[in-house]
Amino acid sequence: MGQGPGEEERVGRGALRIYLGAAPGVGKTVAMLDEGRRRLERGADVVVAIAETHGRAHTARSLGSLPAVPRRTVTYRGAEFGELDLAALLARRPAVALVDELAHTNVPGSGPHEHRWQDVQAMLDAGIDVISTINVQHLESLHDVVADITGVAQRETVPDRVVRAAEQVELVDMTAEALRRRLAHGNVYPAERVDAALGSYFRVGNLTALRELSLLWLADGVDEGLQRYRAQHGILRPWETRERIVVALTGGPESDTLIRRATRIASRSAGSQLLAVHVARSDGLAARGVTSLAQHRLLVESLGGTYHLVVGDRVPETLVDFAARVDATQLVLGTARRTRLASALTGPGTGAAVSRLAGSVDVHLVPHDRTARGPGRLPRLSRGLTTGRRVAGLLLASVLLPVLTLGGVALRPDVDLAAGMPLYLLVVVVTSLVGGAVPALLCALAAALLLNYYFVEPLHTLAISSAADVVAVAVFVLIAALVSQVVDLAARRSSVAARAGAEAEALSTFAGGLVRGESDPASVLERVRDTFGMDGAALLGRGDDGSVRTVLAAAGWVPGATVADADATVVVDDATTLALRGHALPAADLRVLSAFAAHVVAAYRRRRLADAAAAAAPLAESDRQRTALLNAVGHDLRTPIAAAKTAVSSLRAAEVRWDESQRAEFLATAEDSLDRLTDLVTNLLDLSRLQAGAMVVVPGTIGVDDVVARALDHVDPAGAVRVDVPAELSEARADAGLLERVVANVVANGLRHTAPGTAVLVTGSEHADVVELRVVDRGPGIPAADVTELFRPFRRGGDGSADGVGLGLAIARGFTEAMGGTVAIEPTPGGGATVVIALPRAGGAR
Repeated sequence: MGQGPGEEERVGRGALRIYLGAAPGVGKTVAMLDEGRRRLERGADVVVAIAETHGRAHTARSLGSLPAVPRRTVTYRGAEFGELDLAALLARRPAVALVDELAHTNVPGSGPHEHRWQDVQAMLDAGIDVISTINVQHLESLHDVVADITGVAQRETVPDRVVRAAEQVELVDMTAEALRRRLAHGNVYPAERVDAALGSYFRVGNLTALRELSLLWLADGVDEGLQRYRAQHGILRPWETRERIVVALTGGPESDTLIRRATRIASRSAGSQLLAVHVARSDGLAARGVTSLAQHRLLVESLGGTYHLVVGDRVPETLVDFAARVDATQLVLGTARRTRLASALTGPGTGAAVSRLAGSVDVHLVPHDRTARGPGRLPRLSRGLTTGRRVAGLLLASVLLPVLTLGGVALRPDVDLAAGMPLYLLVVVVTSLVGGAVPALLCALAAALLLNYYFVEPLHTLAISSAADVVAVAVFVLIAALVSQVVDLAARRSSVAARAGAEAEALSTFAGGLVRGESDPASVLERVRDTFGMDGAALLGRGDDGSVRTVLAAAGWVPGATVADADATVVVDDATTLALRGHALPAADLRVLSAFAAHVVAAYRRRRLADAAAAAAPLAESDRQRTALLNAVGHDLRTPIAAAKTAVSSLRAAEVRWDESQRAEFLATAEDSLDRLTDLVTNLLDLSRLQAGAMVVVPGTIGVDDVVARALDHVDPAGAVRVDVPAELSEARADAGLLERVVANVVANGLRHTAPGTAVLVTGSEHADVVELRVVDRGPGIPAADVTELFRPFRRGGDGSADGVGLGLAIARGFTEAMGGTVAIEPTPGGGATVVIALPRAGGAR
């Protein structure tokens, strides 16, 4: 097909725009159709791939005369469904496609993909721009949260990465009160469903919570976009779009105080974030508080913050760099634990250095119990062999040697060669401790010359008259050289051990997060980026055709970047590479990064396996139910059919003459068998309507005692049932017909399991805004672990020998929940089971 009016040649991948809503009925579909009409009026080739009106007149009017691709009709399990025709759409190849309900699961056989969002990906790959809609409850990361809030678990979800990848996500917002008014006016659901919806899913609390979730999720996406923009444009100065408080932890006893102080600061600003960071230093000093750091991490997370570990030799610079990367607005540090003398000797501490480097970030220096009390033990001098250490050693030797020589000359003849050698050797040892081998060797040679010149006869010459003095000076030089080498080797090994300790701490913290359930690959990759202080990180995969693609990316990774654009890479296997952007990493860090990369890849592969398992679960459940249906229904269908056929065949037998009592018995048998068959087929049809969401509920104000009386007319009259429902019991809000079926099913189930000679008791009560019916039997009871299973179709209690196919409780729960109530099973005191049917009281709070 040729291009539409005003359409330009499309090259590359299409753009995705999504309208996000907090709940059904906020106007997402109308917003999508209106945007499509605006683009059509501007000359773009726009078609409606699929749009769901749900019987809403306003939505139907918005659909109007927009061009559309005809739906594909698919027959599935005896019913016809209209689904998106992906092949026809790709052949039509419009500029813009309008695709409603991104989370929809396609009917089997309707196309190549299981989910509609996969159809959308195919459209985008074909260069078609797509405008779509989704509700917040269908986002995969919020599935459990929404289920906890509303009590409804969504079966259809979309991976967050699909929605995050959209070029534009627009929130269609509406207050809870406005949406409930729209619902009450019949603009969302038909009139018979309005009351049930207002009293269950569309309660004010539910809608308010869902609206907040939508806003927060969208705000996080905006924040990620802002980070990418700043990274692409090299903007290093923090933008104070929200308060982010970073608290620096050392593992010391003062950290609890700092965490709580930072939490109080964060609580003063709505929407603020608390981040705790610990710098793992290569000198190993940070490793002293590993156990305490684990406790501090738990405290931070219990207060709603996040814990981060970064690697860096220079603590002030590393802290400021981390604060800049997370857009921190405030930094909280403890005041120095060093004494005034230690501060005077070693210069300003971390707090002063951070304050100098922080720029526009506010720095809080918090006093604590350990302020100026010192670390509690002498500082270790062997902290590595940096260039600064060597220069310090040379400067120290250049000061101590002249001072010692002047003092020795002034005290001569009390100070001779024998007394001076230990003093000079002490200077060599101190120089070695501070600066290592090279400054110590130079110091030893200088000390030997000074000893020779000032303390060996003849004085003030380099000549030595005594052989003993020659030996003494030579031994002095040898001892000084050996001592300096030993001290230098110890310092190097201490540095290596400290480095190993810091690496182990980083790996331990990282692995601990995985053990605690931080298995989301994107979060794991983000933690790697934070740990090494990089600007961006990504997991790159190689396809079968040799092309490299980004399979997972953290904040700061530029879309389309390749291995060549990375500053540090680790090849995990032939098909996977971990790449980081920011700065080059030393070889030691690359070794640790290799271990981190293995964790990232493992988390990514676990997520893929989990997704595959989740996708296979509905199929497995469908196969299980199909098998259970065939096994259970096969026997229960054959038995009444065989009994009815036998009775009818006997009556038709010409060679036998039956008397009236025998004919009546045959007719009763046939009637009873057909009744059982009718009940079975009715239950199967009810189950199919429940699973398809097509159950019609007509709620009204009903008297529970009247419903119970009518329900018992459908129960086996041979069963013993005792009713104790008070006549003064408040009326309930329910569908009378459905509740009658619920009571009948539950009572029949109780009669099948109650002990011989005992009656099933039906009682009624009320509390708060709930009316309860209790059906009590005296059977074997139900183990707590089996209660959930009993509410699933084709499940029977006990050994499974009871009559029926196990649909009674499943249908009872489905009907009750459709009416806005609940069904639960409790143990009966003394043995047996009690089924509790709870319904909203008429006129009660909704």
